[in-house]
Amino acid sequence: MDYIVSAFYKFFPLPDYADRKTDLLRLLESESIRGSILLAAEGINGTVSGSERAIEHLHRVLEAIPGGNPLSRKISRHTVQPFGRAKVRLKKELISLGETAEPARRVGRYVSPAEWNALIVRDDVITIDARNHYETHVGKFKHAVDPETRNFSQLPTFSRQTLDPVRTPRVATYCTGGIRCEKYTAWLLDQGFEEVYHLEGGILNYMAQMPEQESLFEGACYVFDERVAVRPGLHGLTADLSITTCTACGAALTERDRAHPAYRAGCHCAHCDGPLPSNA
Repeated sequence: MDYIVSAFYKFFPLPDYADRKTDLLRLLESESIRGSILLAAEGINGTVSGSERAIEHLHRVLEAIPGGNPLSRKISRHTVQPFGRAKVRLKKELISLGETAEPARRVGRYVSPAEWNALIVRDDVITIDARNHYETHVGKFKHAVDPETRNFSQLPTFSRQTLDPVRTPRVATYCTGGIRCEKYTAWLLDQGFEEVYHLEGGILNYMAQMPEQESLFEGACYVFDERVAVRPGLHGLTADLSITTCTACGAALTERDRAHPAYRAGCHCAHCDGPLPSNA
């Protein structure tokens, strides 16, 4: 059978988040849903997989929470279950930027996949990839700046060094599914940037909607499950089988990585000692 993979999130006040953990875990287990759901006072974030009926049931339960409707969600399919077990975790924040940002209060302007290409080729817009180097390494938008961060909390430092509300007032950003951009654009607005845009639904939504011949995304999209990376396929997003992982450090490896002198199958890769050089 095909498994439905649902990546979803919503920033909204959820003061009783800790009280919801037990019931949600029971629901996942009773419906044979695997994957992770994060709960925090600022909302919900998760990626899970199960039957279509089970995932639809979970969506209904989550969207019945006051403030939780609608969830931002991206759906794909996989031929095997990509997660080992079900987890519901309590967090201080859904995703930490390392500095204060309140996406439930305000975020940048959403840009649909259909409008995204025209935005990022503009000379007066700088496009920032809000993901980490191990993700951008396997694919990114052609016109985007790669901050080469190792974690999301390094993005404010990069932004202060690279961007300026006067010199670069118009900033576009994107991530895998949208959640990091929500927090990042909230932070950028607080720093005084005039116009801040983010790709609605992230790369996953863009890939699902944009015809391949018109796509400005180069490579594959890194995902946090056993698929490693996905590309558009005949029946939606599908695993890119050319991308593997290093058994030592877990880095995603392209065909070029596996041809690198530092790569030894089952032993190590060039990522084990840091990010690959740009010409590797």
